[in-house]
Amino acid sequence: MRIAVLSRNENLYSTRRLKEAGEARGHEVDVIDTLHCYMDITRARPAVRYHGHELPYYDAVIPRIGASITFYGGSVVRQFEMMGTFCVNESVAISRSRDKLRSLQLLSRKDVGLPRTGFANKPDNIKDLIRNVGGAPVVIKLLEGTQGIGVVLADTAKAAESIIEAFMGLKADILVQEYIKEAGGADLRCFVVGGKVVAAMKRQGAEGEFRSNLHRGGQATLVRLSKEERATAVKAAKVMGLNVCGVDILQSNNGPVVMEVNSSPGLEGIEQATNKDVAGLIYKFIEENAKPYKTGTRGKG
Repeated sequence: MRIAVLSRNENLYSTRRLKEAGEARGHEVDVIDTLHCYMDITRARPAVRYHGHELPYYDAVIPRIGASITFYGGSVVRQFEMMGTFCVNESVAISRSRDKLRSLQLLSRKDVGLPRTGFANKPDNIKDLIRNVGGAPVVIKLLEGTQGIGVVLADTAKAAESIIEAFMGLKADILVQEYIKEAGGADLRCFVVGGKVVAAMKRQGAEGEFRSNLHRGGQATLVRLSKEERATAVKAAKVMGLNVCGVDILQSNNGPVVMEVNSSPGLEGIEQATNKDVAGLIYKFIEENAKPYKTGTRGKG
């Protein structure tokens, strides 16, 4: 099969692994810089052009769309869909998962465990907003943040009010969430491929750090998921309509709660922690499912 990996940087671990794993299974794999693609939108023959040339037909596309280019990257993926290429994650699912507020609302509607979350626009709602999620300490998140950036823990109600007022003063959209103290600064990254959890790791934040992101010094170890945790991850992926994703779960006193569903999860941490060929499992899914004009699993909303 001829397969394209949409990625801004061919030297990133995840991109390199996807190219290596695909070629090891006998596929022809091209790495294409998403932002250098441009679209020829016509009635009869839509196409994607790249560095002055029309790209060939690909049997499948693996989108690695960074958060900062979600809109344009989603447009490129949608153009490939219009051409009949099988996209591992379709454009609407990528956009859906990147909108933190929308994704939480959709997960809530489907009864997926979540931390209590508030969202408001007017500063006079702040005190009640904090009380409504259980009071301080609370976690305050920028809607556009990634890799733990734009996530703040406010220990007191007064501190929370000040931080929220500051963000609102900057016209930033934020979420306020209950702090799951019992998680102990750790979370579970569940890697879902084709409706199954194929690998899982526990990420423990550095000492004194409540964020568990590996980019912020967190440590990853192999973990055995409970039946409920595994079912929660699979359900969250299905609600988002994502075939390949990372579902981040906190272990709370009320059971597993989903923090985020990531449509472009990194491979380095999960492969090293679990010693599994996750990239190869993504190609196995493609080999079993890729057909012309067939896109990914659709969620709703």
